[in-house]
Amino acid sequence: MSGQRFLGKLTKCAALALVFGVVGGTAFSGANYFMDSNLNRNQNLDTEQGAAIDSDKIKPVKTGASTVSTDISGVVEEVMPSIVSITNMTQQEILSFFGRGGTVESESSGSGIIISKDEKYLYIATNNHVVENSDALTVQFSDDSTAPATIRGTDPADDLAVVQVELSDLTKETLDVIKTAAIGDSEKIAVGDPAIAIGNALGYGQSVTTGVISALGREVTFQDDMTGETIMSRLIQTDAAINPGNSGGALVNAEGEVIGINSSKYADTQVEGMGFAIPMATAGPILEDLVENGKVTRTGSPYLGVYGKDVSEEVSQQYHMPLGVYVVQVIEGSGAEEAGIMEGNIITKIGDKDITSMDDLKESLRDYQVGDTVNVTVQIADNGTYLEKEVPVSLTTRIDE
Repeated sequence: MSGQRFLGKLTKCAALALVFGVVGGTAFSGANYFMDSNLNRNQNLDTEQGAAIDSDKIKPVKTGASTVSTDISGVVEEVMPSIVSITNMTQQEILSFFGRGGTVESESSGSGIIISKDEKYLYIATNNHVVENSDALTVQFSDDSTAPATIRGTDPADDLAVVQVELSDLTKETLDVIKTAAIGDSEKIAVGDPAIAIGNALGYGQSVTTGVISALGREVTFQDDMTGETIMSRLIQTDAAINPGNSGGALVNAEGEVIGINSSKYADTQVEGMGFAIPMATAGPILEDLVENGKVTRTGSPYLGVYGKDVSEEVSQQYHMPLGVYVVQVIEGSGAEEAGIMEGNIITKIGDKDITSMDDLKESLRDYQVGDTVNVTVQIADNGTYLEKEVPVSLTTRIDE
């Protein structure tokens, strides 16, 4: 939502302008186009790892008709102790008329959800874009106390992350107040069900908005300008207001159970009430993986190993480039790196399929399996022209990197 922290601009191919809810310092734009299931296990998660949980200090949020009032205030009172505010301090590069002009410290804000703990750490779920590129993270709890946090693990492709806070940095009073969240089944919700969004809106502190579930399984595509990657997600749509800073906060049902992680909203002067959240059915297994392993270890789809930016017709004409996918970054250890694909190359074909966008690239990979070798055609800049080269790439999964 603010360009200060999450600098992603949404792709035109999705016909949506998605603004992620991160509130921050000053926005900077480059001068060059390219250069510039279910977490209900959370209460016994650490017990399964052999670590004892002190249930007297951090209690699960109680749910059900016997403990949660149908009044929204009752639900919020039960849930609020499991929601936190996250402040991210980072260094932003200043671009002057003459190029790079140094860096300035920037502050951005987001939200998080307490999902579990072990003998040493408290684990908090949030969005990846809330914590990316952080130099320092601070978590504020429902009693207004604060503590430093570190990143446990991230999954940029799904815009999820887990941060951890050392229990030794928390007072007994805070431990007595805060709770782990109760996780609901997002696959059982229906359009029209009540929805409550809780998060650190505008960085002012925790606030609450209400609405309903507007739609399920919405395909939302956005592009991260920091990586150039085009990402498609299937999200819960709600008309509960999701404002800057709400990212990483909770979308809650009428029983006080978290059914989604607030992530983005539709931004347009003619549109109101289109917010989106990552379903817990999607987020749950990923978050468990991040808590347990510090990274995503699940077997995934075939993965080339590049972040790319679309070379559209307009860009092609303006910069005299071939249509395709401009390689912004090559992931270390990926099949693309092993094959010699480099930043600045333009991918124009996967096998026999022409590639004109990241969507084309991802769609073409569905014809293959992890471990397959696929011929990738790239265009390599050479003194104002482009030379075509075909390279064999062994497809991996994200875990391989």
